[in-house]
Amino acid sequence: MVSVYWLIGFVFLVIIEAATMALTTIWFAGGALAAFLLSLFHVSLEMQLLGFVIVSFVLLIFTRPFALKCLSGRVTRTNADSLIGSEVRVTEEVNNQKGTGTVLAGGQEWTARSQDEETCYPPDTMVVVQSIQGVKLIVSRHKEEM
Repeated sequence: MVSVYWLIGFVFLVIIEAATMALTTIWFAGGALAAFLLSLFHVSLEMQLLGFVIVSFVLLIFTRPFALKCLSGRVTRTNADSLIGSEVRVTEEVNNQKGTGTVLAGGQEWTARSQDEETCYPPDTMVVVQSIQGVKLIVSRHKEEM
């Protein structure tokens, strides 16, 4: 009868993982599967529990970093983050000393500052967005002009 409980636990944990896709229960589903297999060979309940714990934590420790690395590579930048690395046109002089500067990026005007404090960019200059600080785009000279 213990085998049935391990099998039910395995199925339940797999269903939770499939519903959430959060990589939270799949490791324990592997442990439950190992305990189920041990129970089929009539291993004591203590050894089944030990097998469950050991397999769960081994899977968690050794496969979770790899799984997270593979899944995080699929993240697509959206909204403002997608502007980083894009080429934009200066619409008002970018001058950090005066605190001025706007660029046209993604069809919208953004406040901009130069990455180099001393560098100014006149209107109609093409620059590249290096980063975003608050609501300001940090820009530098266009790649071809460097």
